Amino acid sequence: MTPKIELRGLHKSFGPKIVLDGVDLTVQPGESLVVMGGSGSGKSVLIKCILGLIRPDSGQVLIDGEDVTELHGRAHDKVLRKFGMLFQGGALFDSLTVWENVAFGLMRGRGMPATEAKPIALQKLARVGLLEDVAELSPAELSGGMQKRVGLARAIAADPEVIFFDEPTTGLDPIMADVINTLIATTVRDLGVTAISITHDMASARKISTRMAMIYGGKIIWNGPTAEIDRSGNPYVDQFIHGRAEGPIHMETRS
Repeated sequence: MTPKIELRGLHKSFGPKIVLDGVDLTVQPGESLVVMGGSGSGKSVLIKCILGLIRPDSGQVLIDGEDVTELHGRAHDKVLRKFGMLFQGGALFDSLTVWENVAFGLMRGRGMPATEAKPIALQKLARVGLLEDVAELSPAELSGGMQKRVGLARAIAADPEVIFFDEPTTGLDPIMADVINTLIATTVRDLGVTAISITHDMASARKISTRMAMIYGGKIIWNGPTAEIDRSGNPYVDQFIHGRAEGPIHMETRS
């Protein structure tokens, strides 16, 4: 089976700081992968390299077996159409209504007229459990949990093949976080899409993933099925998933 996403020897530095130091990672179609690691470990840079927002210094990014590392212009735009994204803060536009936010990519990115885009937006809102009367509200009138739902509806609006989730439960209370985690897991499964998530929330990571990978020192130091995370045998992974101060990972502090 051709991997949906494959990273080969990915390197990226910013000045003297090495962020990615030969990352190798494979994501199969239909997998839900969570990439975990401490702040500044390179998780976001990794995602941006996949999306083509950052060019790696060396290495390859393959999507469906095609090397997309050096793509530009329309060729890159064509690849981007395979992706959907749920941003950390929701990233909704205050000046647009809820349905316009959901349909933003359809109308602005694909030139779809509003008369065609609005029914699709309403359908996606229904999929994430929001009624039609929410569609005409502004994002400011929604709770944090509802904003996350709108963000998810926007992420799936164009029927993507891959969805990226950036800290999907940030700012939510534990109960609402669990509601969003359940919704994400159900949506990914029902749509049959491939998912890649970044999260520090281990409860979220366990619930939404089928596979986990940990990045440390610019490399993937462990990856495997979520069910095996507690038996990884890796002291770095063990320290991270249990949130222990003592261990091989030393956090920089200023006195």
